[in-house]
Amino acid sequence: MSELAITVIGRDRPGIVADVAEVLAGLGANLTDSTMTRLRGHFAMTLICVGPAAAEVEAALTPLAADGQLLATVRVVTPDGTATAAGEPYVLAVHGADRMGIVAAMTRVIAEAGGNVTDLSTRLAGTLYVVVAEVDLLAGRADELAGRLARTAADLGVGVSLRPADPDLL
Repeated sequence: MSELAITVIGRDRPGIVADVAEVLAGLGANLTDSTMTRLRGHFAMTLICVGPAAAEVEAALTPLAADGQLLATVRVVTPDGTATAAGEPYVLAVHGADRMGIVAAMTRVIAEAGGNVTDLSTRLAGTLYVVVAEVDLLAGRADELAGRLARTAADLGVGVSLRPADPDLL
C-alpha cells in the first residue's frame, strides 16, 4: 500500500468530488485527509489516501482529465507516522480592506513565534478581504502573539482576532 498525495484542479462543474472519490474507492484507496474548495469558478482539491501504486491511480484518474478541463497529479508521500499535537489550536481571523501583503504579514508573525498554520482560507467580497486560519501555537504564547498580531494588523489597517479553537470541532 502506498500513501499518495493527489491534487485535482480545473474549471468547476458538478460531480468532480463524486467522480474522484468513486475512482479512488474503486481502486480500494482509503481517503484519509482532504480539502476541497471552489475558488472563483475553479475547483481545487488536495487529498491524501492510502491505496495502490501511484501509476495505477494516475491511470484511473486520466479519463477525468481527458477533456482538458481538469488536471490531476499523483505522487507518493512518506507517511508521518503517529503525529502528536505540536501546540495549542487557535483560530486567527483577519478582515479589512483588500490590500497586498495581508496573508504574508500575518503568517510571518505566526511563523516567527514558532506557530504553524494548519489550515487557511481567504475570501474577497467586494473590497472586504477576510482571512480565517487554524494555527497551532506553542503553549503559553498566545497572549504575546495576539499583541504582535494586533500591531501588524494596525499597520495594515485591518482587524484581527485570535481565539482558542474548539478541539471538538477540529
